[in-house]
Amino acid sequence: MGEFKVHRVRFFNYVPSGIRCVAYNNQSNRLAVSRTDGTVEIYNLSANYFQEKFFPGHESRATEALCWAKGQRLFSAGLNGEIIEYDLQALNIKYSMDAFGGPIWSMAASPSGSQLLVGCEDGSVKLFQINPDKIQFERNFDRQKSRVLSLSWHPSGTHIAAGSIDYISVFDVKSGSAIHKMLVDRQYMGVSKRKCIIWGVAFLSDGTVISVDSAGKVQFWDSATGTLVKTHLVANADVQSIAVSDQEDSFVVGTAEGTVFHFQLVSVTSNSSEKQWVRTKPFQHHTHDVRTVAHSPTALISGGTDTHLVIRPLMEKVEVKNYDAALRKITFPHRRLISCSKKRQLLLFQFSHHLDLWRLGSTVATGKHGDTLPLSKDADHLLHLKTKGPENIICSCVSPCGSWIAYSTASRFFLCRLNYEHDNISLHRVSKMPAFLRSAVQILFSEDSTKLFVASNQGCLHIIRLLEGSFKHLHTFQAQSGTVESMCLLAVSPDGNWVAASGTSAGVHVYNVKRLKIFEYSIPDKQYTEWSRTIQKQGFHYLWLQRDTPITHISFHPKRPMHILLHDAYMFCIIDKSLPLPNDKTLLYNPLPPTNESDVIRRRTAHAFKISKRYKPLLFMDLLDERTLVAVERPLDDIIAQLPPPIKKKKFGT
Repeated sequence: MGEFKVHRVRFFNYVPSGIRCVAYNNQSNRLAVSRTDGTVEIYNLSANYFQEKFFPGHESRATEALCWAKGQRLFSAGLNGEIIEYDLQALNIKYSMDAFGGPIWSMAASPSGSQLLVGCEDGSVKLFQINPDKIQFERNFDRQKSRVLSLSWHPSGTHIAAGSIDYISVFDVKSGSAIHKMLVDRQYMGVSKRKCIIWGVAFLSDGTVISVDSAGKVQFWDSATGTLVKTHLVANADVQSIAVSDQEDSFVVGTAEGTVFHFQLVSVTSNSSEKQWVRTKPFQHHTHDVRTVAHSPTALISGGTDTHLVIRPLMEKVEVKNYDAALRKITFPHRRLISCSKKRQLLLFQFSHHLDLWRLGSTVATGKHGDTLPLSKDADHLLHLKTKGPENIICSCVSPCGSWIAYSTASRFFLCRLNYEHDNISLHRVSKMPAFLRSAVQILFSEDSTKLFVASNQGCLHIIRLLEGSFKHLHTFQAQSGTVESMCLLAVSPDGNWVAASGTSAGVHVYNVKRLKIFEYSIPDKQYTEWSRTIQKQGFHYLWLQRDTPITHISFHPKRPMHILLHDAYMFCIIDKSLPLPNDKTLLYNPLPPTNESDVIRRRTAHAFKISKRYKPLLFMDLLDERTLVAVERPLDDIIAQLPPPIKKKKFGT
């Protein structure tokens, strides 16, 4: 397999935005996640929780609510007072609409998925009809005296519950009138507070309304009589979120102390048909506020200020103990935030509103396997490139030669030429970029840095020839007729003659750059190489299948065609296709045999997968040359250290 010199990089000062909302779609088994910077991500829970889509953030969009509606339609609303619908194919905003009620704090789709409710700052609850092309305002419900912070539909669609400050209202949907107003006790740990904020409500089939509030309480109400049935004091701080299972036999709440509580509906006695709600399990997987929760058929999902998306499996619901049974903490995006100039040993780091260009350090020292070598020259921060305007950067790339940087926002595309003179660097921004590049979602340079490939959210692939300080548009591969889907992945062959692109559906398009033709490789048809057919026939090692993070980067060794390099957040792997595949009786994570072992023993223990877990969390790893790797890590402790301090919890004896 050979040895590599590894540049271990830990100066990518990336801090993900906190999680504000999550929304689970039972039909597609997908999870929508919104972050505090306005970014919205879509995770495919059936595909190892892969982040398959994302919508870039915007400074003016502070998302407070997120929900799915009929026909796999996704909506969000926030403090700018707008309702947004997302185009899940083109990966952009389909449209936005002002609700004319001030900031929007809550939103819920009807059980049928045909109507949308929003709760506003001015106390109004507004009903919208979801039409095929756009939502349409239908009417207002009775206005409340304070902002409407939470909403929930009765499963029949005839009534709704709305949580405000100090009270919960129950509305009749047909008339829009409030039929009950349930006052919430302001008492908190025996002390009266100025106000009690109802952060979440859930309306059950039997008419029970469950509320969570800023006094640390979970309360059960009878909506028919408007009376309080039961109270659970679960926290010394706000209970900020609630989600109920489809079967209504389980629900989950999240607190400002970072704790998640699980409640289950259980029989009072073994022979009794009478049931009651019991708090069964507390989980402490967060360091900060749990702002949002969701309940899938097999897991409890939570997110908050500490940026982690946590999926806690319900072991009694998981039939097969594979990766579905693993506790997951998803912290980093699955899209690329780092690109590399191999010739100049540069790394380009992408943040929400700026780019940083670094030159790697170097050493003249030598050593044996496992040694840490001292730097003879430190890494240099060469460039800080800040964007103008409120839009987040979608994608970016530095050319292999290090002379070009390209990046894109939702409405603008930028191309910059870099010039190096000794230790100085200057930047020239190329003007008059064509308008068709503005919707770029993926950018890639050819290995010789003479071409730029730009993939659009409309399914087009643009080819640009790079000249000295300027460019020429060579060709545009149009989207297949009848399809408009964003290109999520892009790869170019080393000779620059072939480009592969994958969209939001299960297909790979292969483009011949010389002949300007397109070929299509269909994943469902399983047109694989012979080695891939062997993998399909024999299967992967069971430990490989139990990994709980998806592969985020794949590359090939330029001098060893049988070697595939890939990594996820917690391991780096080299696959040698010339060696046999490991079976379930083989040690998958098999350390290299000692060099003094005989060749017979070394051959007997060797298999195709060579795995290292030394570098983690691993955001990027690639070859700089045939003997040198660069690994970019982002320790979680460094991220937590940059977050606001969590709520201090009183410990016993203090």
